[in-house]
Amino acid sequence: MESSRSLLQDARAWPFEEARKILASIKGNTPKKGYVLFQTGYGPSGLPHIGTFGEIVRTSMVRRAFSELSDIPTRLFAFSDDMDGLRKVPDNVPNKGSLQKYLDMPLTSVPDPFGTHASFGDHNNQQLKNFLDRFDFDYEFKSAAECYSSGIFDATLLEILQKYEEVINVVLPTLGKERRLTYSPFLPLCEKTGKVLQVPVVERNVNTGTITYLNDEGSYIEVPVTGGHCKLQWKCDWAMRWKALEVDYEMSGKDLIDSVTLSSHICRILEGKPPQGFTYELFLDENGEKISKSRGNGLTVEDWLRYAPDASLQLYMYNSPRKAKRLYFDVIPKHVDDYLVFLDKFSIEDDFNNYENPAWHIHAGHPPVRESKLSFSLLLNLVSACNTEDFEVLWGFISRYDKNVSAETAPILKSLAEHAITYYKDFIKPLKSYRSPQGIEIKALEDFKTTLNGLPLHPDATLIQKEIFKVGKRNGYENMRDWFKALYQILLGSEQGPRMGSFIEVYGVRDTISLVDRALSGKIASTK
Repeated sequence: MESSRSLLQDARAWPFEEARKILASIKGNTPKKGYVLFQTGYGPSGLPHIGTFGEIVRTSMVRRAFSELSDIPTRLFAFSDDMDGLRKVPDNVPNKGSLQKYLDMPLTSVPDPFGTHASFGDHNNQQLKNFLDRFDFDYEFKSAAECYSSGIFDATLLEILQKYEEVINVVLPTLGKERRLTYSPFLPLCEKTGKVLQVPVVERNVNTGTITYLNDEGSYIEVPVTGGHCKLQWKCDWAMRWKALEVDYEMSGKDLIDSVTLSSHICRILEGKPPQGFTYELFLDENGEKISKSRGNGLTVEDWLRYAPDASLQLYMYNSPRKAKRLYFDVIPKHVDDYLVFLDKFSIEDDFNNYENPAWHIHAGHPPVRESKLSFSLLLNLVSACNTEDFEVLWGFISRYDKNVSAETAPILKSLAEHAITYYKDFIKPLKSYRSPQGIEIKALEDFKTTLNGLPLHPDATLIQKEIFKVGKRNGYENMRDWFKALYQILLGSEQGPRMGSFIEVYGVRDTISLVDRALSGKIASTK
């Protein structure tokens, strides 16, 4: 163990860099609470989304790296701000009108429009837990409503009351002129309506642990800041949570840089220690614009998993987290193939390089072994050439190429084949556009067919590729790209395609000859 840890001191993978930051911040010692605490936050006014997935995937990767560096116990809290007031009725819920009267009430006090849980907050919390459990994340769920009402936050809330002026003096410069006049870090819950109120505080009493506010009826109402009678504005809430729970590490998006700075300042006022953090970039849609839940641009987790295994999505999250990246359907195939390459490398590289391998971070140091070297892009082209959505037809070609695999014994390959069919059906098939061979292409294809006929039984991809090059040269193609582009357009109906030698090795020489015959007779170009 010590020898492997010495290797990790130089590991450049960003999760290890983050883990070393945490270890340095605690000076290599176990915190008084007995563990290092990682935290991710969730706003349960809507369903979990791809940003939620990205944050917990990345946090989990840092946690694994930390555990490789140290024996100090760790915990991960998935914290839900379910005491937040309902600000607007979401568009994607049934009986929207029935929720209008519950605006500004804590989400855990709003009836569940789906009729399955005690509250809307409970419903969305369960969706979060189901979402995280689906990917086997190791986490502990924490509810803001439960933490506030149980008294876990009481001591820190009283500290904020005691240092009220210092706290608001940090926040006020960040607010508009009118908002400054009414701002209070404490949001009392109205005893009559149950709503979370944004009202000015007219009096504070540190001795009794209460605040007094003026309600709409002109009455002065005194409430404790503890026991769930008040919640905090979110930036103060974030700082309070860091202090009360002694959070050691929490990530956040680039859009929250200013909030992290402000909350860190408040945390220090409370004599707490802000956690180590990591600022990740935001996702972009196909047009390079920021992805927004309300606009619905970009991909969901479900979208990605329809077309590729979840490990490829984890690779997307692992790669360049500080770089803004397009998150759209066309990035999926590359990430699947990149993931497969990393899997293959893992089995042949030494320990140090494996720590640098994303597959180590995706699979907690124990990635699976692939049953076949077939790439996802080649499977996509195989489906395209077969022009089929039938799994059995596709698997027939696969099993003919590799007699040692079956759908039962090769789960990774089976999953890739199923996803390839789905991706082909939705994205490749609608855009396929064959053309007939013209001019020198006809002679070149005749030569190609003759060459294929003359190959030995079961030729490998390298030999086939060399012969294809020779055909192109013999028929006047000075630029081989033009020759291969013609093959893709005429035989596969696309502008680009696979390494033809590898493709033909799997598709089969005889079937390729039949494909060329159909192209020369005009039958492919007439396909709709």
